[in-house]
Amino acid sequence: MRSSSLLLPKPPFLIPAFITHFVHHRLHFFDSLVLGQLILLCVRAVDSFVMASNEDHPHGDETVGGAEREIKRGITVMKKVIRDRDRGVLIKVHWNEGGQLIEPNGSTLTSFIGALVRNEVPITCDNWRNKQLNEAKDKIWSEIKRCFEIEENRRDHCLKLAGKLLRGFRTFLSTTFLRDTEGTFVDAELPSKYASLISPKEWETFKSKRKTQEFKSVSETNRQRASSPAYPYRKGRVGYGRLEQSILTKENSSETSLPAHVLWKEARVGKDGKIKEDVQQIFEKCETLSQSIVPYEDTDCRSILSRALDVPEYSGRVRGKGFGITQKSLNIKKQKTPSNKELQQTLEALKAEVLELRKERERDRAAGFKDTSDKDSINCNFQPTIPEGISPCHLYLARPTYRMVGKGKVHNNLGELLHTKPLPTGSLKVSVDIALEKDALLPHPDDVSDATLLGDAIGSFVAWPTDLIIVGYETPTKSKAKDKGIAREIESVASQKEIPVAKKTEISKRTGAKKKNPSKYRACLHTYLETTDISDGCVRLIPMDGAIFGFEYAEPLGKEDFDQILYHTQLSVGVINTYMRYLYDKLMGPRGLEQRFSFLNPMKTNLTEMIRKPDEVRTYVVERFMADTDREKLFFLPFNTGDGGHWLLVAINPFKEIVYYLDSLHKDWTTYPAMKTIVDTIIQTVRAQRKIQVPKRKANNITWNRVECPRQRNNIDCGYYTLRFMKETLLMDRTDIPSDYFDEYRCAYYSKDQLDEIKEELCQFIIELQVL
Repeated sequence: MRSSSLLLPKPPFLIPAFITHFVHHRLHFFDSLVLGQLILLCVRAVDSFVMASNEDHPHGDETVGGAEREIKRGITVMKKVIRDRDRGVLIKVHWNEGGQLIEPNGSTLTSFIGALVRNEVPITCDNWRNKQLNEAKDKIWSEIKRCFEIEENRRDHCLKLAGKLLRGFRTFLSTTFLRDTEGTFVDAELPSKYASLISPKEWETFKSKRKTQEFKSVSETNRQRASSPAYPYRKGRVGYGRLEQSILTKENSSETSLPAHVLWKEARVGKDGKIKEDVQQIFEKCETLSQSIVPYEDTDCRSILSRALDVPEYSGRVRGKGFGITQKSLNIKKQKTPSNKELQQTLEALKAEVLELRKERERDRAAGFKDTSDKDSINCNFQPTIPEGISPCHLYLARPTYRMVGKGKVHNNLGELLHTKPLPTGSLKVSVDIALEKDALLPHPDDVSDATLLGDAIGSFVAWPTDLIIVGYETPTKSKAKDKGIAREIESVASQKEIPVAKKTEISKRTGAKKKNPSKYRACLHTYLETTDISDGCVRLIPMDGAIFGFEYAEPLGKEDFDQILYHTQLSVGVINTYMRYLYDKLMGPRGLEQRFSFLNPMKTNLTEMIRKPDEVRTYVVERFMADTDREKLFFLPFNTGDGGHWLLVAINPFKEIVYYLDSLHKDWTTYPAMKTIVDTIIQTVRAQRKIQVPKRKANNITWNRVECPRQRNNIDCGYYTLRFMKETLLMDRTDIPSDYFDEYRCAYYSKDQLDEIKEELCQFIIELQVL
């Protein structure tokens, strides 16, 4: 350890004796910092005199002198920190959630640690873990605590940072003073600028180590590796922590951190703001991987970024986050790569499960079920656990076909009796609210009322076989008022997150709902598909009521459509339409929103149809608009650019002649002039049919509002964003969309969890429809 005072440069031999005498005898009241600064000024004055003499009388090594002249910056001494320390003021530093230094004062502490380690540890130290440095490390930490308000658990980070800065200082000395422009070793003298930090003996030892063949070999390997990185970092001394902080601040985001691949990409954006194509490709690959990885199938222990870069993951490293981030600080549990034996056991268990499901399917068919490919038949293997208490449900019968015959509420309580008598084995008590087939025979006739038909049991209690009860739907006899919120019983996990806090808390307390597995229904759907003929090219039909799009039909879904949901790829029109039926059934109907919102079928209104069949498009949309001319209504048009292209949302209020344009790529309607022309023409036609008179000069005064909605970060998510725009607008129950989007849902982009909600809702809805 050095014996010199903290941050006090050593007086070089070039200082005249009279200056030294004056300093020591007349300026004894100066503190060590001011004294050091005065000596440093004297050194620079002498250096300037010597350099001026050398220009008149050149001699010595020009290379070393040139290098020294290029370095105009003085030695860092942190005067402000020292002054605050002497006044008893501790500087507060801040950390991000991963444990990295951020502003304010993050860079100040880093510079202070650099100045400390250069003063306290000699440059001849090659091993930072050497126990002989413990005393120096203790002194460094002690000085940090004297100047900064910092917790004891930050010691390891600060000392690791000190070691990193010392290595950087040694590298700087080597490359600047001991190498020429061609990388050849130069036997240079001790730079006068650093004579206060480095003794002549230390300098000679430092040089001798760099002359060895072993050092040259390692140095050359590292130099070549660092000279041409595939994806160079382009943010200078900012660091990942402060870069992340600046991005979140600029976007006014409520998030506390960014995904590693997002931060990795931003760190490779130059001053011109341009992103190289190879960097963008890696980023898009990361986005695809992050959405397509199925949690219950993933066995790769590498991070998303490491997989996209196709590089190994070093133990303990967190790629794309920068210095100071560890797996422990991010609460990342290291996954153990399963052995071949474990993989084989998992595979055998899955095979056994699929085989059992197939056997059960065959037993059901033998009992009189129709084939599941028949859209009029519903074969249900999915039977969720019936919760304790009272739950809304659908009532099914298995003969002659498996079908839903009514709606009601199941009473699942311990010791429940039916008319003071025990329930039949395998049955539960059910109150019948709605009879879809009034002439359907009750599975257990009611002895008290002598009811044998379902229609006769409305409003009373009956026994119903447990395996013919499907829980999860509310059974309203009329539309709920729109201010009642969504009933928890019919609401998916995703929808619960979107309810304003006050309503969400109220509903949660009323139903005692528990948090569900975020990938539960995707895993369930994945298992079901293994037992069907969908993988052989067969399809399933999703019935579409005429109230949804203005005409009744069945939407076919095949293997490709299901794979889009399970593995996060570009969404097809079939998946988009299925989700709109989900919104109609789960949000619009129960909340009475069908009076204020409606849908346009994207299959009939995409860009290709608008160009090829503009008259048919106009006829269809005008008929939809004219069906409700007595009230203000917002129509959702998920617009596709054609041929499996980009999805965006056009929301039209024909009553007010306002069009809201929500594009997750943040483009405007001028990108698709044919679409704008068709929409304007439709609104003008509706205006004429409603016999609304406007001045000729205002005939084209149709308002188009471009909404600053969340922005997608890859080429895949546009469909999911479009679906969320519709869902969030319905949840807000507003026919006007603010230009900066809704406060409750405003964000720079949707997170993976928010996109997963859409997939979970789709999977749950398809399972509950019992069409597989």
